[in-house]
Amino acid sequence: MNIQADASQSAPDPAAVLGAAISLWEACHRTACRKPKVNLSECYHGGDQCMREVMRVATLFEEWACRHIAFEEIDEVWPYFLENEFGRACIKVVGACGLAEFGANDCLRVAMQLWLPVRHDGVLPVPVLEEISNPIHGVALRIFRIQTVRDSRVYGDVVLYTSDDDPFTSEFSQPYFAFCGVYESGEVEHIADRLTYMEAVNLAQGLIPGLLFTLCPTSLPKPSVRRL
Repeated sequence: MNIQADASQSAPDPAAVLGAAISLWEACHRTACRKPKVNLSECYHGGDQCMREVMRVATLFEEWACRHIAFEEIDEVWPYFLENEFGRACIKVVGACGLAEFGANDCLRVAMQLWLPVRHDGVLPVPVLEEISNPIHGVALRIFRIQTVRDSRVYGDVVLYTSDDDPFTSEFSQPYFAFCGVYESGEVEHIADRLTYMEAVNLAQGLIPGLLFTLCPTSLPKPSVRRL
């Protein structure tokens, strides 16, 4: 079974684009004030081109968000949230002089910086952590977990893949899914790995039929944001 993103996508909201653009414009100028070597006019061959890049990035992110963000899971006003938070996250990802290179991959990086709930569609490398209590009482494993992991190409070990990580770094493999059990003490018992989320779900339900993992997971959100 393939996981597909919700077909009923939201339409881009001009208020959200405006909020993101204001936030990014102000963040660029704050950075330029703090760092004398950052000259926005020189970076973009004129202040007007900087404005165009700010608007392009804000529009691109809003269009991307409408396809990938689970707005039903957030409960603050989306344009206000972007106005307050987007610029900081964007500057952290590409810098004040890097807007011309901002692309679709950077949209996911910014969303992860903002801890937004990104839908796992089987294509984007979305970090996932899903847990469910063991329906069988009186057994050692109290919780079962499916979470994203990656192989380190530098050290050869397996590491967790979370919203704190770069989704597109060349230092790690593509994410895959570890199925684990958790004891009452918190100790984690690795059971098996699967390439896709649904393969991990099918394995879990084959072992214990009562494990009703969600079929459409999202990355873990931190702030609460509501779309108008």
